[in-house]
Amino acid sequence: MIHIILRKKLSCFVLAFFLFAIVCVWKEMKKGSYYDSLKWETEGSPLVMGLGKMAMGSGPQSKVSTQHLRRSNQALNCTKASAKAKPQPSFQVWNKDSSSKNLPSRLQNIRKNYLNMNKYKVSYKGPGPGVKLSAEALRCHLRNHVNVSMVESIDFPFNTSEWEGYLPKENIRTKAGPWGKCAVVSSAGSLKSSQLGREIDDHDAVLRFNAAPTANFQQDVGTKTTIRLINSQLVTIEGRFLKDSLYNEGILIVWDPSVYHSDIPEWYQHPDYSFFNNYKSYRKMHPNQPFYILRPQMPWELWDILQEISPEEIQPNPPSSGMLGIMIMMTLCDQVDIYEFLPSKRKTDICYYYQKFFDIACTMGAYHPLLFEKNMVKHLNQGADEDIYLHGKATLPGFRSTHC
Repeated sequence: MIHIILRKKLSCFVLAFFLFAIVCVWKEMKKGSYYDSLKWETEGSPLVMGLGKMAMGSGPQSKVSTQHLRRSNQALNCTKASAKAKPQPSFQVWNKDSSSKNLPSRLQNIRKNYLNMNKYKVSYKGPGPGVKLSAEALRCHLRNHVNVSMVESIDFPFNTSEWEGYLPKENIRTKAGPWGKCAVVSSAGSLKSSQLGREIDDHDAVLRFNAAPTANFQQDVGTKTTIRLINSQLVTIEGRFLKDSLYNEGILIVWDPSVYHSDIPEWYQHPDYSFFNNYKSYRKMHPNQPFYILRPQMPWELWDILQEISPEEIQPNPPSSGMLGIMIMMTLCDQVDIYEFLPSKRKTDICYYYQKFFDIACTMGAYHPLLFEKNMVKHLNQGADEDIYLHGKATLPGFRSTHC
């Protein structure tokens, strides 16, 4: 009988202890959910303002217990500590160490074909691949070894009677810049619905590419065009070049790739596209609009540095118009904001914001060593990853503000 009574007492004690433990756990969980319900910005929340009034004795709820206030203050302190300890958000943006392994198999095969083809007779003998340079050292390297300049009337055969009066008389440095804050606007499809137009137009100068329009897309890409960089294929083949008013605004620069490191006379005899007649025709129609020809050695000077710092062999083809435009603006501006060269969260396989043409090569590169150009821009970027993720914006300092 005594054993039965003891067993019952023991069972009651265990049950009471178990119930007590459950109540304690429930209270802690409730307190935790209360803390979690507080906003991170506690200073301006209604809860904090209400607690402040209670502590100062104002309002009908001023008569609260000291214990309640102490508990509330502990909750606030805990919340503030949590807010301070809150980790910074991480954004998935372009990896500056990307390599050909990141390419889809189709683009890997295209890259290998271009390596074997070697149309421009590239015979690189410089350092690398894989030379590691800090962002500052790379900027100095680019500034010192890439001569961003235009063909001049003193260069043969542009100094002959055949070309008299066609090239602009003024050096581009007297017509363009120096500017403070500039924008380079890619033609990427991910600019569609970006709502970046006003921000882009707020720059001192804006560079655009080829046939990229602003009409009907002002909200996303802005309206201002200070420089338009166009490739020789467009000038040579597209009949609308001589007719479309799109090209009549701002400064025009045309570029055409030469055989690797050819001088101007050799390139003139063997251009990639023979754009010279259409160039002259345009100049006759618009003699007062500055229209320059990029010196053909410049793309290969840039290519050499891309190959030097890349971890592997890159396509032996000239850099993209996008990368050339970035270099031009880094020469003319103190700061260059580049839009959708590094893809944002809006990344898409649509090549251009003004056309419905799909190809992942427009982002990852096929003919141009675009993947490696993006690695370089990401390495040079001084903006936040958040800017890349949300706006596709990378920020590079210009060469005038680079101290070597």
